[in-house]
Amino acid sequence: MVTRQLRIALFPVVLIISACQSQNLSPFTSDGCSAFPDGTLQHKDLWLQCCEQHDLAYWQGGSYDQRRQADLNLRECVFSVGQEKLAQLMLAGVRVGGTPFLPTSFRWGYGWRYPRGYRLPNEEEKNQIDQLLKEIDN
Repeated sequence: MVTRQLRIALFPVVLIISACQSQNLSPFTSDGCSAFPDGTLQHKDLWLQCCEQHDLAYWQGGSYDQRRQADLNLRECVFSVGQEKLAQLMLAGVRVGGTPFLPTSFRWGYGWRYPRGYRLPNEEEKNQIDQLLKEIDN
């Protein structure tokens, strides 16, 4: 019989092993700007394409640096449509709310099973990403 202490000691090992195995990537989905307006009252989709590109990066996940770059790209995109202050606000929001350590539908790496954290895809996972990206383009 496995003791309670042994189960507790083995739990992190099981998590690490399962996190290192290849996973299946869900098809890409985007909710636009995730509980934030997609544009102004006059231009309802003004920065929606910025959020959809950001979602594409978040869906795939990857390293901490890749997430930081995706967030900076969102800021620059929103800035480019003339929303300088809003771009800074959105950057702050995604830096806090997009962490991969919360089980949200908009976390970093949301296309993968939770928890994934900051992890680069292995070759099999890269192939899944490439295949699903081709399906998006068609």
